[in-house]
Amino acid sequence: MTTTSESQENPTLQVTNRAEEILNETGVLTNDYLKALADGSMTKEVFRLSQEQFFFAVTFFPRPMTALVGRLPDPMQRLDILKNVVEEHGEFAESKFHQTTFVQFLTSLGSDIKTLGDEKSIWPEVRVFNTVLAGSCLLAELELGIACMGIIELAFASISASIGSSVVRRQWVDRDNLRHYTVHAELDERHADEFFQVIEPSWDDPNRHHYIEQGLNLGAFVFKQLYECLYTTAQSKCVIVGQQSDKDPNESDLFT
Repeated sequence: MTTTSESQENPTLQVTNRAEEILNETGVLTNDYLKALADGSMTKEVFRLSQEQFFFAVTFFPRPMTALVGRLPDPMQRLDILKNVVEEHGEFAESKFHQTTFVQFLTSLGSDIKTLGDEKSIWPEVRVFNTVLAGSCLLAELELGIACMGIIELAFASISASIGSSVVRRQWVDRDNLRHYTVHAELDERHADEFFQVIEPSWDDPNRHHYIEQGLNLGAFVFKQLYECLYTTAQSKCVIVGQQSDKDPNESDLFT
């Protein structure tokens, strides 16, 4: 529990306040993917298929983050984001890499570990998400890229808790296999604040403020779109697979 003295020493950042407002305004934390997972309308196969694609977002995420580190002129600011990069890599322990823990999660869902990471199978929805992050962090104004990454971290803390709760309640995954989502639920609010600390001084600068605002809105938009598009596409692919499995193997394709 945070004491009064602690809250006075570490007041909530203006950027964090605005990020939370945007998450509520845009409905990122109540998107269709999370609703379907929670209310039981999403099947395990749809969830597994969508999470296998989310794997490509998990493995890519540290790369634009690292690009931001190289662009920051202030070494102390670099450290704030570099700490996030290090934690994404399990504090240098390969068994704790976020990529590693996510593979463990997918394995517990029944995914074939041998096929994970085959970039020939990546969907355009994930390509769009990863490309937006790369462009924001490499080419856009620093405030925009940092705000975009920060709001995604902030959103993922709540999303991780929601996904973890749903899959355990539906008995798809044992709580012991939730390591990836448990870690993000615990760490990502702090990660977001570490991003936002870097750009907080620009919040009251009329020449830079709009870049922060644009970055926050961009991050919220692409993250919500990613989940909802993954849900729609996974549903479609599962329907196609079901139709193919129901087809009479002796039936000719000549007249279809």
